[in-house]
Amino acid sequence: MDPLIVSLDFLEFPPSHTCEGGNLSPRIHLKKISPAAVSVAVMVFNPFEKSCCSFTPWICWNLPPIPVIPEGIPTGEIVTAPVPAVQGITDHGTTGYTGPCPAPGTMIRYQFRVYVLDTMLELPPGADKHALVAALKGHVLQYGETAAVASG
Repeated sequence: MDPLIVSLDFLEFPPSHTCEGGNLSPRIHLKKISPAAVSVAVMVFNPFEKSCCSFTPWICWNLPPIPVIPEGIPTGEIVTAPVPAVQGITDHGTTGYTGPCPAPGTMIRYQFRVYVLDTMLELPPGADKHALVAALKGHVLQYGETAAVASG
């Protein structure tokens, strides 16, 4: 099976994707998606959060297996546009994407992990990252990741 190639439009977050700007979820490009794909899940981590081990500012699943996940997925547990998706509770205690917000003189790194799945997940809206990880087991056809940074 070919590896999934994941990329963003940037290496450093523009303001539109941070708390300083529009706080929009970024466009995510996917290449070499398996023809057996039924859905896609996205988990975003800040692996260096000082208060714990990793911080999750976005989890989203049951996205269609398309080459470009569009930017600006709205907040809320069930999304119908610009693409259908289900979102879970983040470590911020909210649903939907929250962009990086580094303090002055610091840097934040977000890892975007994307899973191509053989099913639509039967996971309730608002589920947390642990429930999503458990639901992924046995259904991952492909995996890929990319990262970007934001400076304060």
